[in-house]
Amino acid sequence: MNTNLVDLVYLISAVFFILGIKGLTKPKTAVRGNMMSAIGMLIAVVITLLDRSIVSYEYIIAGVLVGGIVGGIMATKIQMTSMPQMIAMLNGCGGGASLGLAAASYLLTLGGAGYEGGAMGMIAVSFVMITVLIGSVTLTGSLVAFAKLQELISGQSIGFAGIKFLNGALFIAAIVMLGMLCLDPTNSTLFWGLIAASCILGITIVLPIGGADMPVVIALLNSYSGIAAAAAGFIMGNTVLIVSGSLVGASGLILTQIMCVAMNRSLTNVLFGVMAEGSEAIDADEIYAGKVKSAQPEEIAMILETARRVVIVPGFGMAMAQAQHAVRELCDVMEDKGIEVEFAIHPVAGRMPGHMNVLLAEAEVSYDKLVEMDRINPTFEQTDVAIVIGANDVTNPMAREDKGSPIYGMPILNVDKAQTVVVIKRSLSPGFAGLPNPLFAQDNTLMVYGDGKKAVIDITASLDLA
Repeated sequence: MNTNLVDLVYLISAVFFILGIKGLTKPKTAVRGNMMSAIGMLIAVVITLLDRSIVSYEYIIAGVLVGGIVGGIMATKIQMTSMPQMIAMLNGCGGGASLGLAAASYLLTLGGAGYEGGAMGMIAVSFVMITVLIGSVTLTGSLVAFAKLQELISGQSIGFAGIKFLNGALFIAAIVMLGMLCLDPTNSTLFWGLIAASCILGITIVLPIGGADMPVVIALLNSYSGIAAAAAGFIMGNTVLIVSGSLVGASGLILTQIMCVAMNRSLTNVLFGVMAEGSEAIDADEIYAGKVKSAQPEEIAMILETARRVVIVPGFGMAMAQAQHAVRELCDVMEDKGIEVEFAIHPVAGRMPGHMNVLLAEAEVSYDKLVEMDRINPTFEQTDVAIVIGANDVTNPMAREDKGSPIYGMPILNVDKAQTVVVIKRSLSPGFAGLPNPLFAQDNTLMVYGDGKKAVIDITASLDLA
C-alpha cells in the first residue's frame, strides 16, 4: 500500500487512542473512551493487515481465530473479583509478545552466522536489546503478580535478606550485557544471558512485594508493557505501535505515581522492588481480646433509622461477596428515608486501580455519590454511621498511628472518626497486608459477621420494614 496512506491511517488511529484515554479520565465518559480506543486499534490492525509486505494472511487468520475465541471466553467468563489477575496476565502477554518480536528480529538479522556487521546500526540494535530487557521483566513479573493475586503462591512478601543486592546485581549485569551486545550483536551467548538475567530480575522484583501493594505493581507492569511495545515499534518501523506503546507507557507511569502517593511509596522504591518491608509480627489477640463487639442486622437497621448521614466504604470483600447490587439497594432504601448517602473510595481499594468504581458502576450507583479519599476524609467527623464492607487495609489506623507497622504513612480513610462504625466481614482475619485492624476493637465499632451480600440484604430488609 501507499506509505503515505498507511501513515495517515495510523495518525487517525493515534487520535482515537488519545481521545480514548481522555475519555477514561472520567467515569461518565469511560465507556465511550474505551470504545474509541477499541476503534482506533481496529483501524490500526486492519490497515496493517492490508499491507501485505508485513503479514502472512494464513497465520494472521489463524491467530485472529484462536485469539478471538480465547479472548471472548475470558471476557464473558471472568468475574470482577478476578479482573486484577486478568490485567496482570494481559500485561505479561504484552511483554512476552514484545520479547518474542525482539528475539525473532535478533535471530533473523543479527544472530545468524552470515551477519557481517552492517545489517543494523547500533541504535537499531539497542532498541532490540532494550525490548528484550523490558519485555522479559514484564513477562515474568506479571506472571508472579498473577500467581500472588490468584493465591497460587503467598500474597505476602517473599524473599531473603540480600534480595535487594541480588536485584541490583541482576540489573547491572543486564545493562552490561546490553551494552556489549550493542558493540557485538553476534555474541549469542550474551543475548541468551540477557534474557535469563532479565527474566530472573522480573521474578525477584515482584516476589518481595506484599499483596497490599499490588495496585501499584499492576500499574507499573502496565507501563512496562507499553514501553516494551514502543521499543518493538521502533524495531518494526511501525508508527502506530510506537505511539500506542508510548501512550500506555506514559499513562502507566502517571498512574503508578498516583498509586505511589496513595500508598505513601516513592517511585524509586517501586522500581527496585523494596516496598512494604515487614516489621516484627503484630499480635492480633492483644489488639482484639475482649474489645470486639458484634451486632445483628436488625440492630444495625435500628441505628440507621436515626442517622442523617451515612458513608459506605467498599473493599475487596464486597467484590468477593458480589454484594455491590445489594449495597445499591441498601443505599436506595436509606435515601427513601431521607438519609444522605455517599461512598468513600480509596485509590487502592481492591486489587487494582479503580476496582471499586467499576464494581459500583456495574450496580448503577450514581457517579456523583463516589467521593475520593481527599474529599471524604474531612467529613467523617460529621458522619453518623460509616459502613465498611470488606475493606481492611485502607481503613487500618495503624497506617496513621503505628510507626512500626509496614503500612505506616499510607493515607487511609478515617472511618474511625465517624460516630458509629459498622464493619461487615466474615471474620477478624487480616487483609492483604496481613495485619490486624485496631478499628475492629474500637468503642464505636460494631462487627456484623457473615457473608457480605447476605448481611447487607438482611440490613436492608430490616430497615425497609422499620
